[in-house]
Amino acid sequence: MNHNVFHKIAVINDMTGFGRCAIAVEMPIISHLGIQCCPVPTAIFSNHTGYPSFFFQDYTDAMEAYTAEWKKLGLTFEGILTGFYGSARQIDMVKRFIAEFSKKDTVVIVDPIMGDDGKTYATYDRAMCDKMKELAQLADVLTPNLTELCILAEEVYREDYEYDAIEAMCRKLSGKLKSHCRIVVTGIRRGSFLVNYIYHDGKAEKIRKKCAGDTRCGTGDVFSSIIAADAVRGITIEESVKRAADFVSRCIQESDRYGIPKTDGVCFEKLLSTL
Repeated sequence: MNHNVFHKIAVINDMTGFGRCAIAVEMPIISHLGIQCCPVPTAIFSNHTGYPSFFFQDYTDAMEAYTAEWKKLGLTFEGILTGFYGSARQIDMVKRFIAEFSKKDTVVIVDPIMGDDGKTYATYDRAMCDKMKELAQLADVLTPNLTELCILAEEVYREDYEYDAIEAMCRKLSGKLKSHCRIVVTGIRRGSFLVNYIYHDGKAEKIRKKCAGDTRCGTGDVFSSIIAADAVRGITIEESVKRAADFVSRCIQESDRYGIPKTDGVCFEKLLSTL
């Protein structure tokens, strides 16, 4: 029996019941774009950690047994999308998953979630960042923010880097990645604009979008979901980034219009039919 008839993306991330982030965002968006979304949960949250309290259950010990059942089915994936990881062990498990479930043409999309605004997240130390560097080497598409780009390229963070310096970091980093890897540096603030900086094949392109509102939880997951589905569908990275940036912008505007708390993410459901 062939279980690989339909295009599939494996999403390895946490499952959060409320707050519109991670798998809860990735499944509906990837599915809407015509790709079967197959989640591998790394942890279970009642709501994300931006709220005053939350329920949490680590799923690390169950991940190998979970994916072992997929091996029995002979599953392979056209795309694999990574997410946030809480330990070096989880990152090693993701690396093994990529090796075991990839085909020749599988697209690996690594969102190297390590920090923001020049600071790493509380769970990330030097060893964890080094593990993420190893995972980045498996990427066909890599989507760091500026903080994460600096970590991966081993440069000191500065918010006001000129584009020439960002390109130099991308060029330096690309020497450690797959030769065809497309780097998308996300959410660079330049005055009233947000810039997504694309680098691949020695060339750079800037996609500018007027800031739609304040930062909201889960927008990175919305963005990477579109990038992942489009990569499997064969849409160019430039067109995909434009689509993703425009959709996130409209989702922020719609969420502000409804007065949705920023912790609750963006009401992408209202606009999904336009994607």
